[in-house]
Amino acid sequence: MSSFKIAIIGAGSVGFTKKLFTDILSVPEFHDVEFALTDISQHNLDMIKTILDRIVEANKLPAKVTASTDRRDAISGARYIISCVRVGGLGAYADDIRIPLKYGVDQCVGDTICAGGILYGQRNIPVILDFCKDIRELAEPDAKFLNYANPMAMNTWAAIEYGKVETIGLCHGVQHGAEQIAEILGAGPGELDYVCSGINHQTWFVDVRVKGRKIGKQELVDAFEAHPVFSKQEKLRIDVLKRFGVYSTESNGHLSEYLPWYRKRPEEITRWIDMSDWIHGETGGYLRYSTETRNWFETEFPQFLESAGKPLDPAKRSNEHASHILEALETGRIYRGHFNVKNNGIITNLPSDAIIESPGFVDRFGINMVAGITLPEACAATCISSINVQRMSVHAAIAGDIDLLKLAVLHDPLVGAICTPEEVWQMVDEMVMAQSQWLPQYAHAVPEAKERLSKATVKTRDWKGVARRDVRSIDELRAEKEATKLKAAS
Repeated sequence: MSSFKIAIIGAGSVGFTKKLFTDILSVPEFHDVEFALTDISQHNLDMIKTILDRIVEANKLPAKVTASTDRRDAISGARYIISCVRVGGLGAYADDIRIPLKYGVDQCVGDTICAGGILYGQRNIPVILDFCKDIRELAEPDAKFLNYANPMAMNTWAAIEYGKVETIGLCHGVQHGAEQIAEILGAGPGELDYVCSGINHQTWFVDVRVKGRKIGKQELVDAFEAHPVFSKQEKLRIDVLKRFGVYSTESNGHLSEYLPWYRKRPEEITRWIDMSDWIHGETGGYLRYSTETRNWFETEFPQFLESAGKPLDPAKRSNEHASHILEALETGRIYRGHFNVKNNGIITNLPSDAIIESPGFVDRFGINMVAGITLPEACAATCISSINVQRMSVHAAIAGDIDLLKLAVLHDPLVGAICTPEEVWQMVDEMVMAQSQWLPQYAHAVPEAKERLSKATVKTRDWKGVARRDVRSIDELRAEKEATKLKAAS
């Protein structure tokens, strides 16, 4: 098999890029692949290239690693392009959380839909289209774009419909949900089978089997409620399971902000979340986690470099889809996974233009999706509410239409449960103003938004949210890590 080139955009995400890299090098046929890293941060590129070079050297591999802030150079000649970017960085992300809180919208993550996710999509989509233009002009013919960046559905929708590039959206929510189900049912390796279908972050385990035996709703409910950890951390997901009859892939915190029922009243939020980790519903939890881990990479770089000198262990290959997809496409070894693609009738009761997440098989002929899946009606209704928001958001981002953007935010399930139209209009003006440097398509709308804000009549408040934790220092993180080690050893 001839060698090929993989471009990773946003490669400065040190931990995730390292995982993708080691996963791909776990495939023997890929030992001489070229990895072209690109990012807007030369500092982060230098860090990750040093780590990856150390891995190559320690394992005596012929793989080649290059790093450049010139994205077009990285994409030139690539067969696969992987994106894991965060447009606007943590500065813009902080506004995605901070500004909606002024209007009573308490988000845990805010990167998929809800007010934060919609604005995140507005920042990402122009950049995604730039990536697609580069791919069309410079990459190998029929190159494939693997998108890991959120908001997954909006980014993939824009890349397929407007970027005209073959795009696959990838996420690990399905795998994590399956790991939970295997644990509560006592299923060993290879004993759990499932069909999971819906849209990204709102995918549903519509068929679960252990050793071929179909698992019903009540058995799942009983097993989750009996689990000493999940019964506390996943209260909201378990409640949805009881009412909908199927388990959602997405974390307790994420799911809470996609629905209009659990985070709309401050006094109700703490009833449904758990503060043991950010992912279970903490206000701005992922923002805090991202801020802490960014600092962690900076200070713990020597440890990362030391671990990079160890031999690769293919047995530790992760369940991230990317390496398995590439292996199937290049070698013909069949891989079954759950992928984000355009629906086109695959799920019978979701719109054809929607980006769905559903099972598929990959081989040399590409991704072959399992067609004819029908979701339970409540699951479909919940997905369609989000799809309508995603569609408006994508079209607003393409056209730079601030009125359509406001309508998208107004129709968001959680925002609509909390805010009046007047509050939504003002909140969007404020968010567009704050993030204008990353929103070139709205440059024409900024002066009028500024004028409206100068005459604003909607009252806001300085609110941290119901369940906000402070960002921990590196010393605090290190102390907690050591305490955890000591507890585990005792």
